[in-house]
Amino acid sequence: MAKIEDFSAEINAGYTFSGNSIVLGAAMLDGAAIDGLQVKVPLRTMNRHGLIAGATGTGKTKSLQALAEELAANGVSSLLMDIKGDLSGIAMPGTENSKITERAQKINFNWRPTGNKVEFLSLSNEKGARLRATVSEFGPVLFSRILGLNDTQGGVVAVIFKYCDDKNLPLLDLKDFKKVLQYLSNEGKAEIEAEFGQFSSATAGTILRKVVEMEQQGAEQFFGELSFEVGDLCRMDDNGRGIVHIVRLTDIQDRPKLFSTFMLQMLAEIYASFPEEGDVEQPKLCIFIDEAHLVFQEASAALMQQMEAIIKLVRSKGIGIYFITQNPADIPDSILAQLGLKIQHALRAFTAKDRKAIKLAAENYPITKWYQTEDLLTNLGIGEAFVSVLNEKGIPTPLAHTLMRPPQSRMDILTNGEIDQILNNSHLVRKYNQEVDRESAYEILTDKIQMAAEAAPAQDSTSSGGASRRSQPEEKGVLEKVIDNPLARQVGRTVARELTRGLLGVLGLGGKSRKKTGWF
Repeated sequence: MAKIEDFSAEINAGYTFSGNSIVLGAAMLDGAAIDGLQVKVPLRTMNRHGLIAGATGTGKTKSLQALAEELAANGVSSLLMDIKGDLSGIAMPGTENSKITERAQKINFNWRPTGNKVEFLSLSNEKGARLRATVSEFGPVLFSRILGLNDTQGGVVAVIFKYCDDKNLPLLDLKDFKKVLQYLSNEGKAEIEAEFGQFSSATAGTILRKVVEMEQQGAEQFFGELSFEVGDLCRMDDNGRGIVHIVRLTDIQDRPKLFSTFMLQMLAEIYASFPEEGDVEQPKLCIFIDEAHLVFQEASAALMQQMEAIIKLVRSKGIGIYFITQNPADIPDSILAQLGLKIQHALRAFTAKDRKAIKLAAENYPITKWYQTEDLLTNLGIGEAFVSVLNEKGIPTPLAHTLMRPPQSRMDILTNGEIDQILNNSHLVRKYNQEVDRESAYEILTDKIQMAAEAAPAQDSTSSGGASRRSQPEEKGVLEKVIDNPLARQVGRTVARELTRGLLGVLGLGGKSRKKTGWF
């Protein structure tokens, strides 16, 4: 009895907070939950990022679902990366059964069936509001790093962006970028070399091949307009609850390059757009990245440095980022060290390598006298986890073997009819699923090349006229014709909105430059 009393006193002291908090479950000792001994996480530390790890079938998805529900109930919106297609049920109320009732009683949690306002988003052919960004919004540094270019090649990309800024050539999609690269390697070579110096055809060819590789992974669907406004992720519903945004990614599991490209651009855009918040009572937005190893498995060293910098800095904007994966070893140490909330479900050991990974995972958690962490990691039941959070002073709480609380929404996927109904009522679908294909660099340069080709025979015929040529007014050059073209002047007006970003952007990340709006 004294053991239980001492344990309960330690858990109560470690998990009692002055501000609002989220109930994660009930603490367990010797394999049994202690009724009403709640394990919680303070809302004000939910911008300190986190990790949900564990083998397949141990309850990671339900822990993610329960966290997103609690955030929504507290007016915090979330963005969920749904790789496996099993998160859509969060939109509908759950169904009570004896197991749920028993677990809720042990946790002393008031369980009631609750659905959530959901918006479906899509990068590909899945149904949902289209997520897009223009090449210009990436900026040259992030665009070069995503392509995996070296410093010389990245310098050429920076020159291309500068040229397009100066000439009012909007870079909206990959077709625009390829057209500018081809033009400056051929017809416009003298023009670009006069101002910026030479770059080799081999360098241009390498950059072009990298762009084609990205296109083959489906990136052409991501680049373009309308650009997604990240401020739309922070809306609340009519009842003041946060909205759960689910990015449907089931058809890009074999295209990690597209997934990592999207994630880095989204994080860079959020960092560039959101104002500094400092120490907030609760986050503005929480992002949950399922199958997080896809973000890192093909990332270059430069991309890893960029990701680490964003993770460190974005929390001051009131943003929390949560990685969901099978093993903590999937997350680089430099990023793992930034994650305050850790929910570790069971790990399985089938090989010597697995046993080493489990031993390493156990060392990531606070030392405790109540558990043999390494041994218990392989014996946790479904819906049980080791939990450690940051308290309101940023200090890790005692490690707690936790019986996790069940989600209040449906623990199954939606039907196609239910998804269609949500999409039919979606504000974001109406806003972003319009077809927009305004004139950009591709069309402008194509017209310019055509005009030059048409002008060449005319110049040859006038030069053969000898004296008669001198008596005629001098014909305008190709560049003057382009400038006088009313379509080109129109582009000049519209491009002012497109290219408001600086050449390198905040931290060299690109991103749209926007005024603060009501959601701040």
